[in-house]
Amino acid sequence: MAEKIRWGILSTANIGRGRVIPAIQQSSNGTVLSVASRNLERARDFADDLNIPRAYGSYEELIADPDIDAIYNPLPNSMHAKWSILCAEAGKPTLCEKPFASDAPEAQKMVDAFEQRGVLFAEAFMYRFHPQTQKVKALVDAGGVGKVTVMQASFNFALGPGSEENIRLSEPLAGGAMMDVGCYCINVMRLMSGEEPNAGHAVADIGDETHVDETLAAAIQFPSGAVGHFDCSLRTSGVQAYEIRGTQGRIRVSQAFVMPPTESTVIEHWQSGAYSRITIPPANSYTLMVEDFADALIHNRPPKYAAQDGVDNMKVIDMLYASLKG
Repeated sequence: MAEKIRWGILSTANIGRGRVIPAIQQSSNGTVLSVASRNLERARDFADDLNIPRAYGSYEELIADPDIDAIYNPLPNSMHAKWSILCAEAGKPTLCEKPFASDAPEAQKMVDAFEQRGVLFAEAFMYRFHPQTQKVKALVDAGGVGKVTVMQASFNFALGPGSEENIRLSEPLAGGAMMDVGCYCINVMRLMSGEEPNAGHAVADIGDETHVDETLAAAIQFPSGAVGHFDCSLRTSGVQAYEIRGTQGRIRVSQAFVMPPTESTVIEHWQSGAYSRITIPPANSYTLMVEDFADALIHNRPPKYAAQDGVDNMKVIDMLYASLKG
């Protein structure tokens, strides 16, 4: 494998333009070789804007390009499975946007398709790679709050004018607040506790026109007895935070999931009556994520986070959606 992984980008999605493509271009071990759209002119304009050498007018053409070492899939949620599985069948390692699929069975089919062929696959939960997240995990594992008893997380933002056409509000495209941002809240509680929830219940405001959860809150329980609660919304003023509480202290993070790559962040830690603020230097979590994936390919190792974790996260989402139906 070459020292730099040549990436293909499956669609001209905004997350690719604004976050992931610049991260790959700034990475130490990757370069963006091509982008595909279902419209060739759109692909060419996108490629010209971002200095990408090749543009394709179909996703199939990009997948078939023998020079592509890895593919980033930022398609709508309902399209993740189809196109990721086609990448697996073509032997193309794939980094797929979160959440993995429309539901857990679909996600499992994706993971199985890659495992059966020995092809690398990972979910693009970038926040996990940030030094802030790594530090909080280390503190929790070292007993920094004692035994974890309660976890709380929030990820809200308000879609702007014209949001009726936003894919996040599309039922056929597997939209909804929990799929878009609540999945982070679930993921961080699973990550910090090291456990899989065994019970949960959600309530939600379902849009009259969109038929998806535009705002949702949920409570979940873990086998250890720890409980978690979170809220997520596509219609609420922005917040992204989590807190972990235990028998001997608590940790609070106020800028939890989308950290500015040029600004420091702060972890607040209370333990046994003492309070400390831990400053984390700036870091680009997207760059760290794509560098890990590329390094795994170059050195023939697993990615930092196993693809099966994406299935497990989807199982919690499925459980909570099922609870909405009574």
